[in-house]
Amino acid sequence: MADVNFARPVAVAPAATAEKGDSRSIQGLDLELIELIFFAYRDFVGEADHVLEVFGFGRAHHRVVYFVSRHPGLRVSDLLDILQITKQSLSRVLKQLVDDGYIEQKAGPVDRRERLLYASDKGQRLADELSARQDARIRKALAGMPATARATVRDFLYNMVDTPPRVPGGEG
Repeated sequence: MADVNFARPVAVAPAATAEKGDSRSIQGLDLELIELIFFAYRDFVGEADHVLEVFGFGRAHHRVVYFVSRHPGLRVSDLLDILQITKQSLSRVLKQLVDDGYIEQKAGPVDRRERLLYASDKGQRLADELSARQDARIRKALAGMPATARATVRDFLYNMVDTPPRVPGGEG
């Protein structure tokens, strides 16, 4: 959990309010949006981090529980592709989630070596709780904006991704 810091950061003025000549105002770079993306990500995952900490889990656990709950029967190999992590990294996190009863593994119907992943009831409840908190943050951010704002934000985020998200059996 090296990327998690629960200390309250010092407030930083957005780059848009920076005076001319400010070291954060480099010509041609949209430092205001860069900073806002950092802060939005910090706050978007921060609340979930606090919930996960109670269970001894981190962001990797959150990602696994999220995608497995969204896509029941997800193959381990597909999860590796989605998360773009090593088999070793996933193995540690997945073992803890299975041992703690959040994820269930079943053999594939055709190839018994294939491992299919499912969220247990406990895992689904955790995924739902974390997603509800993040959904509330998104809804609050979109509140009062034009009706087209969600589609614009979706397009913006989709365009930020290097490779379009592809989840077997459904959209990203």
